[in-house]
Amino acid sequence: MKRIALFLLTNLAIVLVLSIVLRLLGVERILDESGSDLDLNALLIFSAVIGFGGSFISLAMSKWVAKRSTNAQVITQARNATEQWLLDTVASQAKRAGIAMPEVAIFPSPEVNAFATGASKNSSLVAVSAGLLNTMTKQEAEAVLAHEVSHVANGDMVTLTLIQGIVNTFVIFFSRVIGHFVDRVVFKTEQGHGPAFWITSIIAQLVLGILASVIVMWFSRQREYRADAGGAALAGRQNMIAALERLKAGQPTHLPDELVAFGINNKARDVYTKLFMSHPPLADRISRLREAR
Repeated sequence: MKRIALFLLTNLAIVLVLSIVLRLLGVERILDESGSDLDLNALLIFSAVIGFGGSFISLAMSKWVAKRSTNAQVITQARNATEQWLLDTVASQAKRAGIAMPEVAIFPSPEVNAFATGASKNSSLVAVSAGLLNTMTKQEAEAVLAHEVSHVANGDMVTLTLIQGIVNTFVIFFSRVIGHFVDRVVFKTEQGHGPAFWITSIIAQLVLGILASVIVMWFSRQREYRADAGGAALAGRQNMIAALERLKAGQPTHLPDELVAFGINNKARDVYTKLFMSHPPLADRISRLREAR
């Protein structure tokens, strides 16, 4: 969850900043073909440069952002038996998965959580929460680590970056088309682009970006299933199932009143909510592992 959330937020911020900077520098003026219409070819190229640029910058910054946003402390030299076990376990799994040894870190959180991130298979970070180490057995923790190592071995961050780049491109493209339409039809601007184009484009970019995240989240859910399978291969299927069951047992059995008031339990609302989930329901993940041959 943290890996996806941090990447998406960083990507959104970078794309917005790039768009604003290029606007202030006057680069977006190349989108005016004749002063009255958009040059769609130039707009598509512009959108791809910004879209993929934002996505790859986010990827390059992923480890740095993750460390600082979670206060993760990288283990450079084991100070106790637990840290030594973490290093040894990740090293063994990385070797079996065919990747370079990731950086290993612990972040201070009572929640049972872990994540993996990094620009490539050979430059990655695997981090676990203090809550996970205090709650799970070594077999369960080993399965969680195997799940994260599998994310790295599967190249999920790079693939996510490419998908996010494509999504960014279309979001930027259509937000400018919407801004152009509003500027021309509603505000009757005849030459160039007025403030309405700029304001509408930014608002449309934010709204479309949120809606487009449904695509990224669907992809993320599929990769979670694959990482579960990889974790089962590295640490044992029963250990992977036990780890997921431990996570499921730690979830609240009922929702807080303030969430119930918003109708989160409603089936239609539940279907809508699932569209924006980065991880499949734990029950579904456990069921798929149990049915695997």
